[in-house]
Amino acid sequence: MVSVAQAWIRSDDDTLSRRADLACFRQEFYVSLTARADALFELTDAVLCADGPVRSLVELTLVAEHRRGHGAMYDALNQGCVEPVRLRRTLASLSLPRTADGRIVLAVDVSPWLRPDAPTSAERLFCHVHGRARNQSQLIPGWPYSFVAALESGRSSWTAVLDAVRLGPADDATAVTADQLRSVVGGLTAAGHWHEGDPDMLIVMDSGYDVARLAFVLADLPVEVLGRIRSDRVLRLPKPPRPAGATGRPPKHGPEFALNTPSNWPEPVHTTTTQTTRYGAATASSWDRLHPRLTHRGCWLDHDGALPVIEGTLIRLRVDHLPGDRDPKPVWLWSSATGATAADMDRCWQSFLRRFDLEHTFRLFKQTLGWTVPKIRTPQAADRWTWLVIAAHTQLRLARPLAEDLRRPWEKPALPGRLTPARVRRGFRNLRPHITLPARAPKPSRPGPGRPLGSKNTRPATHHDVGKTTTRDRTMTAHRQHTG
Repeated sequence: MVSVAQAWIRSDDDTLSRRADLACFRQEFYVSLTARADALFELTDAVLCADGPVRSLVELTLVAEHRRGHGAMYDALNQGCVEPVRLRRTLASLSLPRTADGRIVLAVDVSPWLRPDAPTSAERLFCHVHGRARNQSQLIPGWPYSFVAALESGRSSWTAVLDAVRLGPADDATAVTADQLRSVVGGLTAAGHWHEGDPDMLIVMDSGYDVARLAFVLADLPVEVLGRIRSDRVLRLPKPPRPAGATGRPPKHGPEFALNTPSNWPEPVHTTTTQTTRYGAATASSWDRLHPRLTHRGCWLDHDGALPVIEGTLIRLRVDHLPGDRDPKPVWLWSSATGATAADMDRCWQSFLRRFDLEHTFRLFKQTLGWTVPKIRTPQAADRWTWLVIAAHTQLRLARPLAEDLRRPWEKPALPGRLTPARVRRGFRNLRPHITLPARAPKPSRPGPGRPLGSKNTRPATHHDVGKTTTRDRTMTAHRQHTG
């Protein structure tokens, strides 16, 4: 039987180990800052130790943990340097949440940094933003960022952000996402999170992604791609067996499977019903080896040879109710795995629901950590600030088991290990003196003379247009005319 003293020693050793992990990450983060390192590091600490949400950058210079002036802060964001490659490798080496069977679940999604009133900022795109009313959306200029994060198994507001890439005007979103996922999966494999024989990593995504294209491009990696598809899609069933003695060209596709036409649906392979506390009864049905009929258009325009047949598992999920919606529409999911069992189907749609935990991270980034607050002009400075916010969120995740619950009088007490990121941030100031502080003390200096009083700006900033700078050919005829 374990005595009280032995339990206290184990608990103390666990605290020291977690504190060492946090200190190690802070040291690696400081080393990845190759220019203006001290100012950028203290700016990140100011984000973590500020009282309340971040409202402006200049207010962060008044935080006690930021020992430099506002001029040094702006100079660090404009002229500093962050090594994303080293920071990605450091993030991949940290401990990651896993499911009950030891599987790593990754979520990919795009969140925009809206800049509608910044005509002098380059490389802005029209970002899709949902309106306040139902089924309404808007296109607002901004910088879209693609994030990849590891998800936890239960309901939580915590995610482990692993990468962020800004989509430029000349980028193909599918190609950028494929390269980003390949880099993340390669980093996790190199860090020892996946070994031969382990379950494949599951990548979940919402509608808007070409899930079949991503499954084809990432087929050589140990991953399973799961994404939501539109309810008006038309897929194809497997081709029927060829009768003996038949002549002519054999068919490549089977009958059509129209998602909005139940009359042509065959009997599902599996059907399960699960009782949930939030959505009522969740009924899932699956069909095996369904695939889209590809054509030489869009991203398949440059494909050499015959177009592939990308088969997967189609899942239809229907729940009794949603928060605020008593008659929800069914959700259609497509997985790149074939031959899925009933347990695999339930694991897929339950993992997809965990994808929405990433929305809590985006809300924390924007409303608490102030990711989209600064009025930064250049996209390079926006990239630096984005990596600082990711580093701050990672430190909150590492400090999660170390922070105390400094709750407000009207808040309910939280169980150990169940603190939200905002509550962990309240106690980070108390943890900071006991961990690594690599930033050096500032040197005394005087501010520069600035622009002479009464003089005008003789070099006005250049105005940039919004939108794509390159247009892809949509048809084979246009592609042949363009390439000759």
